[in-house]
Amino acid sequence: MIGWRFSEYIPDAGDEDPFERLLKVFKDLLVYTSGDVSEALSWLTELDKHYELTDDDYGMSDFIQDLMDQGYISNKRNENGLYSPTAKMEIELRRKALDDIFDQLKKSKRGNHVTRQTGQGDEFTSEMRPFQFGDKLDNIAISESLKNAQINHGLDDFMLTQDDLEIHETYYKSQMSTVLMIDISHSMILYGEDRITPAKKVAMALAELIKTRYPKDTLDVIVFGNDAWQIEIKDLPYLQVGPYHTNTVAGLELAMDILRRRKNPNKQIMMITDGKPTCIKKGKKYYKNAFGLDRKILNRTLALAVKCRKLNIPITTFMIASDPYLRNFVDQFTQANSGKAFYSGLEGLGEFIFMDYKDNKRKRKG
Repeated sequence: MIGWRFSEYIPDAGDEDPFERLLKVFKDLLVYTSGDVSEALSWLTELDKHYELTDDDYGMSDFIQDLMDQGYISNKRNENGLYSPTAKMEIELRRKALDDIFDQLKKSKRGNHVTRQTGQGDEFTSEMRPFQFGDKLDNIAISESLKNAQINHGLDDFMLTQDDLEIHETYYKSQMSTVLMIDISHSMILYGEDRITPAKKVAMALAELIKTRYPKDTLDVIVFGNDAWQIEIKDLPYLQVGPYHTNTVAGLELAMDILRRRKNPNKQIMMITDGKPTCIKKGKKYYKNAFGLDRKILNRTLALAVKCRKLNIPITTFMIASDPYLRNFVDQFTQANSGKAFYSGLEGLGEFIFMDYKDNKRKRKG
């Protein structure tokens, strides 16, 4: 008897478009090199020599030309004679970060954050109630309303009245204003561990998540070293660590100032760091102490944590270091704010932040 025999399909590397295959690697290298196209291409060329990523039919020159033709890098060199990423590439980097870190989003239905409060929102519950004047017509339960009309009036004299209508009960849509603080002190690249690249990827993923899934939410990103300053979301791939100490106070003050201008009542701060505060500013001068928990620096930091608590701004700290000495600071800081802390490895950082973001949204009333 003639039949079909099925076996596991193992895709051949040749099945994938060579440009797309190289583009995936190039995007990762571009984040790692903080947006330096030339350096990323140099790394890609070295990888090509070792792993034969290209062949005689499609080489590195073809890939570079395709990057320009498809609008991923500028076809005009900048003042330094170098190529630069385009806005299209910046969007692609955020999308890739979202796919890499929040892959489970693809398996869930599209929607908005919800709270446990019911009212006029976008998320249906399993409950229904009679129509009331002022209810949104979009929330009418069509099947149940027609069923009521049939029962109340019969088929021969069928009509649909206001008394027949039923409404899907809904949740309030919770809106959130978030400030993400990223530590760019020198320790983020010390000890042979690159901590800044995962932090950048998480920030890009969170930005893309909010822009596409929760468009009424706001996300502001700030970085802090000796000082703190706000950066645009489009600048995230170019973020670099500097020769800085850790001025957590400056970061918190800027975050509070940003949230003060947000009219949304639901506010939160997320902080990614790998160490304790080691710097504060006194007037125009810096007071620094990298050894131990300095009481002056600690007290200023804890005072701001308490102030945020009184303003109902929870702070979630993501500590990407496991030193018990550092945990002592995080425990004090979290207790002062009544916030939360996660001691996360670099690989689990994105998942922790995503789950915490959704959890905070559920608990806060819109």
